[in-house]
Amino acid sequence: MMILASASPRRRQLLTEYGYTFTVEPADVEETMPPDLTVGEITLFNARQKAQAVAEKNPQALVLGVDTLVALDGVCLGKPADMNDAYAMLDRLNGRIHEVYSGVWAVRKATHTNRAFVEVSRVKFRTLTAAELRRYLARIQPLDKAGAYAAQDEHPEGIVESIEGSRTNVIGLPMEPLAKMLEALGIAAP
Repeated sequence: MMILASASPRRRQLLTEYGYTFTVEPADVEETMPPDLTVGEITLFNARQKAQAVAEKNPQALVLGVDTLVALDGVCLGKPADMNDAYAMLDRLNGRIHEVYSGVWAVRKATHTNRAFVEVSRVKFRTLTAAELRRYLARIQPLDKAGAYAAQDEHPEGIVESIEGSRTNVIGLPMEPLAKMLEALGIAAP
């Protein structure tokens, strides 16, 4: 049995699209940004906390914890606190290249199994006017999205110009390296 320790509909959709069978049990863990850790280390720290919390209650299951952060010039941008914060984030990212980090932690307590990785993708935004940024925010509901944007909702008037690396990572779950890790753990997608 595999459990996704996340309430993210995007992660759930990606796992489903790739053919995995799993249940969802969101972890009751507050995400933190310890100042002594790098962006990648922060995502792994939070992913581990989530996976461990759910694995405590489900020791036989393989539990996946995931955390995603956007970084611009080495500074983390998590989920916006409100729409003004979301606008400020997009304004900082507007027309620029930034990185998207996802930390993935898999744990099965019964067998003392722990596997983890960090995936990094580079994203370039188109340059949009203030009015275009506000229209974009009104359309995508940014408050549950790291960096206040949604790569999965892209269309011709979207904000993403290009992605270097895993597109699924930018959506919230890097499926290419995850599929390899799960296969190594004996879980293959149909």
